[in-house]
Amino acid sequence: MEQWLSDWCLTHLGTAPVGVLFEARQVSTVHGLRLADGRKIVLKARPDDGRADSCVAAQAQLSALDFPCARPLTPVISVGSLAVHAEEYRPGGEVIQGGSPEAATRYAEVFALLLTALGGISVTPPLPNPRWLRWDHRDPGLWPAIDFLDERDQRLVPEEVTETADRARRRLLAAELPNVLGHGDFEAQNLRWDVNDGWTVHDWDSLAWQPEAALAGAASGMFASTNPPTLAPVESSAMFLESYQDFRGRRFSPAEQEVAWAASLWPAAHNARWEALHDDPPICGAALREQAPERLRLANA
Repeated sequence: MEQWLSDWCLTHLGTAPVGVLFEARQVSTVHGLRLADGRKIVLKARPDDGRADSCVAAQAQLSALDFPCARPLTPVISVGSLAVHAEEYRPGGEVIQGGSPEAATRYAEVFALLLTALGGISVTPPLPNPRWLRWDHRDPGLWPAIDFLDERDQRLVPEEVTETADRARRRLLAAELPNVLGHGDFEAQNLRWDVNDGWTVHDWDSLAWQPEAALAGAASGMFASTNPPTLAPVESSAMFLESYQDFRGRRFSPAEQEVAWAASLWPAAHNARWEALHDDPPICGAALREQAPERLRLANA
């Protein structure tokens, strides 16, 4: 265990960790720890890009309203270049695998409840948006500036990935819709389902500030993803969007429908670019190649 973890817990939680429950490293570094006083906690550290305060504040407000998510135990605290906070440990539940239309309906219900709950939350918008939803960037070129991706050989990215991303982004940027707060990484791996306790939503670091239709559209494409990510079948995304509108009790306008379909493509294009730049199996790349024409048609892009 790194010494700074022990020091941080002692300073901000009043006791030191005595064991490691788990560790995970993706965008954030996540440590599950057992403390000397018997508590089990999760400590999250991520590069401090200005988003964390809003994300943790929203999570705390949702938890206080008994929304099924982990309760933050501390505010965000800077440790060098990192933003760090602790939250309660909420183990248990299972991931629902697969991207069937039936699964899409279950996930759409949760997403509708989540967006409804977030509608009552007031925080500073968590900007910049997560990189896989950052089509609204103002950096030069198609993709947002991400140094560790930009430094790789961009000629490895298939032309169809770049073209799809460009057409989807143009449609998204043409939209004139208000932004709302929403979960920007609504993947299967970030939800846990339990037959008795319902479900729990994780990864609140990935809140986003985008139009509702765009958030729902992105979720409709990524809800089936575990690791590595994938793109749900077109018919399942259609079921997600239809069910989401039913659960929310309002219908998208024609323009919102197009924005939703355009947004379903951007995370997959980001992932396909990642695959190509890292020489990973083209899971998203293959799905994007197969589905892009229909999704672009539905997006009027």
